[in-house]
Amino acid sequence: MNTHHPIAIIGGGLGGLTAARVLHVHGIASAVFEREASAAARGQGGMLDIHEENGQKALHAAGLHEDFLKIVHEGGQSMRLVGPDATVHVSEKDDGTGGRPEVDRGDLRDLLLNSLPDDTVHWDKKVTGARPLGDGRHEVTFADGSVVTTDLLIGADGAWSRVRPLLSDATPAYTGISFAETDLHDADSRHPRSGALIGDGFFIGLGGRRGFLAHRETDGSLHVYAALTADEGWLDTVDFTDPATAKSAVLAHFDDWHEDLRALIADADTLTPRRIHALPVGHRWERTAGVTLLGDAAHLMSPFAGEGANLAMLDGAELAEAIAAHDGDTEAALTSYEKALFPRSEASAAESAASMETMFGDQGLERMAAFFTSGPAAG
Repeated sequence: MNTHHPIAIIGGGLGGLTAARVLHVHGIASAVFEREASAAARGQGGMLDIHEENGQKALHAAGLHEDFLKIVHEGGQSMRLVGPDATVHVSEKDDGTGGRPEVDRGDLRDLLLNSLPDDTVHWDKKVTGARPLGDGRHEVTFADGSVVTTDLLIGADGAWSRVRPLLSDATPAYTGISFAETDLHDADSRHPRSGALIGDGFFIGLGGRRGFLAHRETDGSLHVYAALTADEGWLDTVDFTDPATAKSAVLAHFDDWHEDLRALIADADTLTPRRIHALPVGHRWERTAGVTLLGDAAHLMSPFAGEGANLAMLDGAELAEAIAAHDGDTEAALTSYEKALFPRSEASAAESAASMETMFGDQGLERMAAFFTSGPAAG
């Protein structure tokens, strides 16, 4: 049986939920379809720095900024940059005056989820196809056999969006950087040397086109990404189902690094491979009736400028506000939204690509040290 929803949002990440929340603030109902089985189906990843000019702007539009401030990780804006020998090159304290407070991604998602009517999010809805029906209407099919139709289809379904092909032939390309993502639980009691190394907030270790990016989490764990410049197929040569073998393979890339840094891999409680992909800088599409994209579906970029989640939330808020402002004229709303979306996302994608080249290019440590001591404050 087909069910019709005037506005269907595919994807229940931060961008999709922000769009639904801001629509709700304006008295407009929407339906969110999320492939995960439930809100608790999996962990939501590590810490996010929420920027004043985009992510926090979206939270203001959602009427949630005061509640957001209650879940901020105090001390999370501190930053430490070290070299392969663990020598500290830059260290900044969190004095509470910065515009990029840190928050746990899961806590932020829960804040958005709990602000929506209970029937807004439809769980365990994996999209298998989407097609136009004419006059701006679309049909979406799901793996469970259900089908919905909609007057406005919003693709908030991430890097490998099933909605994007309705608008664009672009697909994400491998950036040349692979991650081994690790967690060290109960750092202060079980991994005190690693806890002392990382500090209270954001941590970067760089050198020789390799590095570590880490955060101290609100639960006392350390969330670490070991970053390697590697061929796209390198991760496939490593058996990540065997932790000892996988750790050995990753550590081989850090043979000449300080033992305290190597311990972020050697002592890890989890180890997960990730390739970093990005859409072309400047990705855009022709206005197509009844459908648009937001977040990674629209402008997937590498994480090295810290803009992905912030932009997704701003996209969601601005799309919802455009819909509300144009009072039923969907095409005018989408035209207005995309006019701002395209240049904004292009600028951030270019910044992210440049930051990746700085960090993992020649003299990455020296160039990042110069950036933090003469450029914008770290977040």
